[in-house]
Amino acid sequence: MENNDHSKDVEKSIKIRTAKRCDFAAVMDIYRYAREQMRISGNPNQWYDKYPEAETIINDIACNNSYVIERDGVICGVFSFIIGLEPTYAKIEGGWKNDEEYGTIHRIASNGQEKGIFDICLEFCLGKISNIRIDTHQDNKIMQHLILKNGFKECGIIHVADGSPRIAYQKILSRA
Repeated sequence: MENNDHSKDVEKSIKIRTAKRCDFAAVMDIYRYAREQMRISGNPNQWYDKYPEAETIINDIACNNSYVIERDGVICGVFSFIIGLEPTYAKIEGGWKNDEEYGTIHRIASNGQEKGIFDICLEFCLGKISNIRIDTHQDNKIMQHLILKNGFKECGIIHVADGSPRIAYQKILSRA
């Protein structure tokens, strides 16, 4: 049976669904918490004071690219997932593993109360497309560890809209 709200039960009490406008405040609270945790862990520059901006999140929600992870109805994680071309990935210092259609994970964050948010997100995304790209700041050692632990391969350096560099990764599920 198809579920039209893009929900997926990852575990009995964990659910991923597309974010709704009414989730905006909870999502912004998670990003506020994530920015503080980044600063504490030695990554003060990736997400500056107001990133992601409210306009970006509102647009993600309107385009159905924003997803929330809930445990027992409480939002504990958020991410953006877009299948198709990512403009900042058009130019890379290095090289992508292939040029096939891909999905991009952006702006993944948690409220710090739930472990394994990245793993839950990745399982969901790989259920939609087997070719995933992601990037992170050179100071984000925690995210680099999670990305590599989950089988992504480093592909090179891309530059985001403000011109700052990010380490780019790709994971391709082999088709059996």
